[in-house]
Amino acid sequence: MSSPGGMLQHVKLEKLLPGVALLFLTAFYSPIFLLTLSPVFGSAPSHIFHGYGVAVTAAAGWFFKDVIHRLSGRRAVYLVPVLAFWVPTIQYFMFHQSSSFGNPTGPLIIDIFTFYPLVLVSVACAGKLLQAGLNMNQHGDLMTEHIPLLGSYVIYSVGEHFSKAFISKFIGLTFFLSRGGLQLLIASFYSAAIPSKWLILAVPSILFSLTSNVHMPFGRTTAALNSAIQVEGYELLARQDSSTGYISVLENLEDGFRVMRCDHSLLGGQWTKMPRNYHPEVKDPIYAVFAMLEAIRLIETDHGEARVDANSKALVIGLGVGTTPAALITHGIETTIVEIDPVVHKFAAEYFHLPSNHIAAIEDATVFVKRAQESPNPAQYDYIVHDVFTGGAEPLELFTIEFIKGLYDLLKDDGVIAINYAGDISLYPAALTVRTIKAVFPSCRIFREDAAADAKFDFTNMVIFCKKSNTPLRFRDPVKADFLGSRSRQNYLVPKHEVDPAQFDKIEKGGRRVLVAKETGRLHKYQDRGAIAHWEIMRTVMPDAVWENW
Repeated sequence: MSSPGGMLQHVKLEKLLPGVALLFLTAFYSPIFLLTLSPVFGSAPSHIFHGYGVAVTAAAGWFFKDVIHRLSGRRAVYLVPVLAFWVPTIQYFMFHQSSSFGNPTGPLIIDIFTFYPLVLVSVACAGKLLQAGLNMNQHGDLMTEHIPLLGSYVIYSVGEHFSKAFISKFIGLTFFLSRGGLQLLIASFYSAAIPSKWLILAVPSILFSLTSNVHMPFGRTTAALNSAIQVEGYELLARQDSSTGYISVLENLEDGFRVMRCDHSLLGGQWTKMPRNYHPEVKDPIYAVFAMLEAIRLIETDHGEARVDANSKALVIGLGVGTTPAALITHGIETTIVEIDPVVHKFAAEYFHLPSNHIAAIEDATVFVKRAQESPNPAQYDYIVHDVFTGGAEPLELFTIEFIKGLYDLLKDDGVIAINYAGDISLYPAALTVRTIKAVFPSCRIFREDAAADAKFDFTNMVIFCKKSNTPLRFRDPVKADFLGSRSRQNYLVPKHEVDPAQFDKIEKGGRRVLVAKETGRLHKYQDRGAIAHWEIMRTVMPDAVWENW
């Protein structure tokens, strides 16, 4: 039997290194490709078929590599960089059919015509290069086939994990670290790994990407984007890729409102067109739920008294455009905002009048809460507002019993909490969330943003108001100062559509009473369903062209 040293004598680096590069780049591209689908279809629906399709396509590429090699006259490898440069252009045109494709079939169709062909050819060519580079023919057919196969799997896995870590840390820092820029960067790396005269075929796509593809954040392409969406009555004010998704600020020129977008969802918005002589102290939100969250101030103390804003403290988990924390600050409440995405915080300050006199913690809320719990003298809050929703799905780790107990520990004995759950409240996760919250807080009342309607989905914002004591939770009558000069708050501050908590008590077969951190994976299928429902709703909120052009 040959020693490892003897086997290495047969290694041909001129074949091995390009093969390794092809596999690594394809693996690195996979999470980035999903990022490019998210603004049009949402992050959760984009994932549904992608991983399965990549696995099947990669397997086909490996096992049919000899056929592909033979049919292409050994030239298939020179097509790889060409395909990579064409992916963003083909995507651009296919995105404009997103409403016709539907969801989640749209991401699958685009995968089939763009990324899967790249995977097929890359894996097939990488397989041939690895076999030629390792040159293990003298060790028998079993070793010749299986050692390169095992090596390919390891290389691909490492590349994909490295990509996810890289994206989480560096996405959005420069143009080439935007999702569009990364597509061009990876295609360039393909070209360096496999020099090809056939790159001339990619020139039209490269020129289109640099001049007309509105998903590329150049000055010229941004102007083209605004030309496209101004027809629909919208204007792009700012955009940037970030850790939670594609963040942008859009102005509706006709109806007069401004929104912040994350992928295929809206984090919130404010009215910009105001009647003459109407100047509320805090801008009116476009969604009633943000005014309703402010009703946390109206909850009476255990002694039936009105709460005093002076010297009180609030903790807000999840910023959005900042309407609720801005109101709390305006009422004189010391407010700490925990927001994981620095771009969301920056845009809220620059475009949505978030007051500067707040305490900002730009980090994961689970890290913040755990550190606060373990502190020798943890901060105690009179109010906690839990309002997290991004990319079309709720972050499950922020609804576990462990996290809710953490918030309980940070709340004063007479404190109150408001938790906003956005989703289809007829599905299992909504009931599980309510039961989890009630397992921690003994006294709660639940309100939905709007009245129940006879619709395909019961997707709404549901706010659960709770306190630490067993005494009934009651709201005082509002006074003029509570409205901050706002007609929207006059209409929506006081919660109206109460939900009977008993409807969430029944545990479905195979379900759980509460959500624990180690079991969040069980809810992903429900998240996918909820995200698809949310996608359909968002397509009625803004025109297709606004979503498709990012």
